[in-house]
Amino acid sequence: MIMYSLMMLTAAVVSYLATWVARQMGNKLRLFAPIRSRDMHSVPISRLGGLGLFAGFAVALVVASNSFFVKDIFHGNGAPWGILAGALVIVAVGVADDVMDIRWWVKLIGQCTAATIVAVWGVQMSVIPFVPEPIRIEAEPLRIVLTALLIVTTMNAVNFIDGLDGLAAGVAAIGGVAFFLTAYWVHRNATLTDRSDLAALLMAIIVGCCIGFLPHNWFPAKIFMGDSGAMLLGLVMASAGVVSTGQISSGLYDRANGIPTIVPILLPFAILSLPLLDLGLAVLRRTARGQSPWSADRGHLHHKLIELGHTHRTAVLMMYVWTCILAFGGLAFAIFPWQMVLTVDIVAALIMAGVTAWPYFVRKGRAAQ
Repeated sequence: MIMYSLMMLTAAVVSYLATWVARQMGNKLRLFAPIRSRDMHSVPISRLGGLGLFAGFAVALVVASNSFFVKDIFHGNGAPWGILAGALVIVAVGVADDVMDIRWWVKLIGQCTAATIVAVWGVQMSVIPFVPEPIRIEAEPLRIVLTALLIVTTMNAVNFIDGLDGLAAGVAAIGGVAFFLTAYWVHRNATLTDRSDLAALLMAIIVGCCIGFLPHNWFPAKIFMGDSGAMLLGLVMASAGVVSTGQISSGLYDRANGIPTIVPILLPFAILSLPLLDLGLAVLRRTARGQSPWSADRGHLHHKLIELGHTHRTAVLMMYVWTCILAFGGLAFAIFPWQMVLTVDIVAALIMAGVTAWPYFVRKGRAAQ
């Protein structure tokens, strides 16, 4: 835990400093993208925050490769560097979009390129998580295609939810903590000679990057992470998910003192359920109108919270709490009896549903007077 915490701290410090540099550079060079109809701000703000996040990720990864305990992850394993290469490509594509607002199909090609780099030189889906038994994938071309598809989907899901100050970074940090605790607990309790884990390291670094970035991005934001930052978070979180699902067929989770096999299958989906739900609804909404799934609108979940009557800050906090319920509610199934966890999760969800809708009921009550 100490080394993972140090890597998290390294990522946080570097991300904070590098984001400050990116903020100054963006303001001085006036690298502002045009304000779009779906944007929630009215003054130009730099979208180069992804550079700060990438700097934190890259530096922490390099430091980890030379640090006690976690350096064992890199021995004979090129996956971390394949993930870093894919991250570099997607950040470059994202910065181009943040500055020049490139066409959607150009960005999609960039996403597929970055995801393919990760799938070829980084990590691959070796199993399809399925209950009761995972399905092994033998053909490498199929592994590459499925891995790339998962990464592209996750990148767009995180990117779609990045619409309010502090939202994407906070959701990724909360989900990342739950993911890290699961991966760490499994390896800590399994009968292994080497308990270091790439998924745990990636999540520790990403959480640190988000923590370092948030002071610059909290409302009112001084800089945005932009597409470069959101897609970077999606790429790394998807890569960590691929690593964890690959460990299911090895029996690792069965040897970890009671972690049910279904937990690593469901947890990545629980953590990313809000972004994935937002992505799915956006695709359905836009295709029903005869529009491209990548066309802009103001129908995202965070826009709906604002329409309900929440302020910018409370809308973000609502999304944070929902992410906590889904992420840690999923993690709790690995620790406590499922009947108790399910009851607590349902009660928490009902309470939060009432809190989320409260401004709407207050407004309706005032209108009826």
